[in-house]
Amino acid sequence: MSLVHFNPWRKIDDIEHRLHHLHPEHHFHSLLDDLVSTESNDVNNFTKVPAAELIETDSAFYLRLEIPGMKVEDLDIEATEKSVSINGERKAETESKKHGHTKSELHYGKFHRVIPLPVKIQNTKVTANYRNGILSLTLPKMTEDKNKAVKVNIGS
Repeated sequence: MSLVHFNPWRKIDDIEHRLHHLHPEHHFHSLLDDLVSTESNDVNNFTKVPAAELIETDSAFYLRLEIPGMKVEDLDIEATEKSVSINGERKAETESKKHGHTKSELHYGKFHRVIPLPVKIQNTKVTANYRNGILSLTLPKMTEDKNKAVKVNIGS
């Protein structure tokens, strides 16, 4: 199994870099600044989906999500036999003064991520741990009776 890491934010940096070299006088960066700026009591509505890593062994899947700055009570995890759903909300902690202006690259707001699984899991035995901004889930695979006898019919 090979692990491929995809970061969509890196694509934005690449586009910005290319545009800057084509038109140095154009300030594409200011367009990105507008996406992440907040004013007065306006909370940034630009929601980022947490990065995930899924490791498979013979007996389980190990799912890790990068969710820094969250509180456990702000996370909701649901597991079915075929997927895991993670919901959460990072609340803004910054205060703007009456006539002040805040620029922030931190992502606030709600997020929702569903991770489909290639095989069924024992969703009643899923365990979770949240430490240092990483949510770790252990998802035991559904066990099948390997020596179970099955009646085989002979076709005519």
